[in-house]
Amino acid sequence: MLAKLAGMRSITQVCLFGLGALWTLPNTLIGLLVGLFGLAFGARMSWREAELAVVFRCWPWGAGGALTLGNVIVHTGDDLDVRCLTYAHRAGLCTEASVSLADHERAHVYQYMVLGPLFLPLYLLCGGISVRNRFERAADRYAQSRHGWWPWP
Repeated sequence: MLAKLAGMRSITQVCLFGLGALWTLPNTLIGLLVGLFGLAFGARMSWREAELAVVFRCWPWGAGGALTLGNVIVHTGDDLDVRCLTYAHRAGLCTEASVSLADHERAHVYQYMVLGPLFLPLYLLCGGISVRNRFERAADRYAQSRHGWWPWP
């Protein structure tokens, strides 16, 4: 995997990816446990290089959508390459074009790789799954423009 990344990215980027993956490893291990449990009930696992994550798709439980835990994305659908509404649009605060779910979740992977074990406590302190949460707004912003995944200005 790292050899493939090395061919596509600079050595600095590969090193940063490795450090970020190591820093968020506790979150990733939780995600892997959750995902592996789902395999027994029909979930399917694959590596998504663009998202730098293992993806468990066709997750059999939940209201729909995706959840990122470190370098793992658990998704109820069959494919991450679908369009979804932004949090602000769903909350009725504005009308925005739909965004790529894969891009939204990739932003969360980046956030995890920078914040590591601090991500989940900070995410919950910022409001959890909500339009008020700066992590979700940043992920939507990134999905709209491919810029601005960091939750603070």
